[in-house]
Amino acid sequence: MKTSIQNIFTILFFLTFSISFAQNVEGVVTTNENIPLEAANVVIKGTTSSATTDNSGKFIIDTKGRLPLTLLVQYVGYVTAEIEVSAIPVNPIQIALKEENELIEVVVSSRRRIEKVQDVPIAISVITGKQAEQTGAFNVNRIKELVPSVQLYSSNPRNTGINIRSLGSPFGLTNDGIDPGVGFYVDGVYYARPAATTLDFIDVEQIEVLRGPQGSLFGKNTTSGAFNITTRKPSFTSGADFEVSYGNYSFLQAKASLTGALGKKVAGRLSFSGTQRDGLIDNVVTGRPTNTLNNQGIRGQLLWTPTVNTNVIFAADITTQRPDGYAQVVAGVAPTQRAAYRQFNAIIADLNYQLPSQNAFDRKIDQDTPWRSNQDMGGFSLNIDTKIGGGTLTSTTAWRFWNWDPSNDRDFTGLQVLAKSQNPTRQTQITQEVRYAGQLTSRLSGVAGVFFIDQTSQTDGTEESGNAQWRFSQSTTSNLWKTPGLFEGYGIKTDARIRASSAAVFGQLDWAITDRLHVLPGLRYNFDKKDAHYARTTYGGLQTNDPQLLALKKLVYSDQAFDSSTDNTDFSGNITVNFKATDKINAYGTFAKSYKPVGVNVAGLPTNSAGQPLLDLAVIKPEKVYHYEVGVKTSPFKNSIFNLAFFNTDIKDFQTNVQAAELGVNRGYLANADKVRVRGVELDASFFISDHLTINGAATYTDGKYVKFTNAPLPLEETGAPVSFKDVSGTDLPGASRWAGSLGGELSDRARFFGNAGKIFLAVDSYARSEFSSSPSASKYLVVQGYAIFNARLGFRASQGLSVHFWGRNLLNKDYYEQLLPAGGNAGQYAGVLGDQRTYGITLKYSL
Repeated sequence: MKTSIQNIFTILFFLTFSISFAQNVEGVVTTNENIPLEAANVVIKGTTSSATTDNSGKFIIDTKGRLPLTLLVQYVGYVTAEIEVSAIPVNPIQIALKEENELIEVVVSSRRRIEKVQDVPIAISVITGKQAEQTGAFNVNRIKELVPSVQLYSSNPRNTGINIRSLGSPFGLTNDGIDPGVGFYVDGVYYARPAATTLDFIDVEQIEVLRGPQGSLFGKNTTSGAFNITTRKPSFTSGADFEVSYGNYSFLQAKASLTGALGKKVAGRLSFSGTQRDGLIDNVVTGRPTNTLNNQGIRGQLLWTPTVNTNVIFAADITTQRPDGYAQVVAGVAPTQRAAYRQFNAIIADLNYQLPSQNAFDRKIDQDTPWRSNQDMGGFSLNIDTKIGGGTLTSTTAWRFWNWDPSNDRDFTGLQVLAKSQNPTRQTQITQEVRYAGQLTSRLSGVAGVFFIDQTSQTDGTEESGNAQWRFSQSTTSNLWKTPGLFEGYGIKTDARIRASSAAVFGQLDWAITDRLHVLPGLRYNFDKKDAHYARTTYGGLQTNDPQLLALKKLVYSDQAFDSSTDNTDFSGNITVNFKATDKINAYGTFAKSYKPVGVNVAGLPTNSAGQPLLDLAVIKPEKVYHYEVGVKTSPFKNSIFNLAFFNTDIKDFQTNVQAAELGVNRGYLANADKVRVRGVELDASFFISDHLTINGAATYTDGKYVKFTNAPLPLEETGAPVSFKDVSGTDLPGASRWAGSLGGELSDRARFFGNAGKIFLAVDSYARSEFSSSPSASKYLVVQGYAIFNARLGFRASQGLSVHFWGRNLLNKDYYEQLLPAGGNAGQYAGVLGDQRTYGITLKYSL
């Protein structure tokens, strides 16, 4: 019996040993040049099981029965490799790691296929999700500091414009009746409202910024470029990331992402982002700071792989913003051509009022109307990819919404000039895109697709005067203006509705005449239709039948209503010649004819001398864009990039925004400038100097001008002139800096932190731009001076486990404006959107 027990234990021992031995995974880690890497870290993803390679690059790791599994292979200075292991291999796994700074290996999907960015004949910048996180670029406004060809101007989320090469959206206040010229896509879904660019990124994998017209590649027509954002997809391998940041002004940002298998063919990912911060501007009336951050977002995805050739992803997201914010600070006073008693300083003297500070950078306001900038945005999408023949057929169906609930103080003072300025909006959109991309023959590849969008927008606005309105609106010396209560509570209710539909067929071919010479023609057919309704009615104020008093009230607000309906079709296209002279030199030349659809005014129209609206401005002509570009992408030596692009864009019937002196024209109105021209040159460069030092930079020179604009609005200082329009031909476009650039570098070395292999690093980034006009018609008072800001980070990062770094933004505490804008009514005062002062903090990240 004893012998039998001994035999059983012996058998169990050998079985256990055999199973244990059989569950060990062996491998060899080398460089691409087959040089063994000693001390590489090998981790079973989602566990604490790890091993280290010896001087021959060999490792053995115990799987402990976990199959299938994913191995993370980490080595400082090299890209972390993920190796799927479904069964114990008979022979050691051979793993070759790529250097982390092999910049030419960056791949993009903008042409609906995976390819190296240096092979793409398009001016394109790529920001990985990791880069965005490390630099604190959690929204588009931060991305512009890394890609200087991008400009974003936002006095609040609704009044946001995003431009590339100084083109895309009219500068100033937003009008819902036009389409943006910069496309904004997230996982193939088009976001129609520019307000989306103010939201925090959620679990981003990569951001591709394409410059120039892209109408033959994307569903929605884009006249000046596109943001192509991809998020991290669900994985069948379990993983998690947790990140939290703390900073001054009570800054708190938390991010989390979980992914893993939910079944044999179903995987999921759930991601969250939240940002909070105290205000950066003090309200001396309320005694608390304003311009806070309060953003939350959540995104969920389900991946279903019914076959090896088909992927189906259902995604849903919602983001909310609840800041006490977007207040602007009075930046100065411009003398106008109105009578002396109508100058701002004379007005406030009569009202016994003083500004809380004459210096905007004291960051003090006394505004009495609460600032509210609440917005909700979200939706869901269904994306189906299936491989057919030599390509992929993709269908993307999406529904999205945007809700905007604001309150503004458009006079920028503590006086009750405008007691209310609220224009809440509800927007919904449905989009459908179907496209096929792939290899058609041995020499021909391409993409072809159809796209449809239908969107509706409803605004129910309120604007109401306060007890100081009479003095700001006073246009004669009559004592009737002082009639008690004449304007107090007097305002307008607005009903503005738009329905916009667009359908398009688009495609682009890539004909390889030789292995090095390619010709890429593209075509697009567009149909656009817009129906708009605008009506406003006056209410409140002193109830009177006195015709003289009624006439004064009508000088401030009057009833107005109009309807418009328009549609348009357009053929556009492009042709590119691409010549890859060597493996390190890739040149291209492009001509594109592009188009921005018709526009409609739905924020009120200016009136003529008889008080009637100028109905010829109800519909705005489409833009016709002619674009020329030549560029060269080079890799002068290993792990380096040096790219140049020269461009010229001419636009006929340029859609611009006009800030009117009439209070009833909310957010300005749209108009066409006869012709504008933007030309310039861009440089992108990245250099891997050594294992420890990388340098990257970008610069752009832009010359943007009105070639012909004879009926432009008057600049602020000419308000009250005997003429209503001005010829500004030959002057600079608003928002266009001649020079802009970014420069950064990182110094790093291998290190271990809490047992994790990683890098200790010091990184410095800078961004600078020259002065620019902040008014549709150049005003010497509304010029934003050039500025430069510097940011830095110091810490330790690892692919697995704990990472930590300290960061600082605007380290030199530079005072600068992002935008200047006149107050409602053009009384002379103008306000500034202030850039953030110095901020600093710490970020902790833990990855499983």
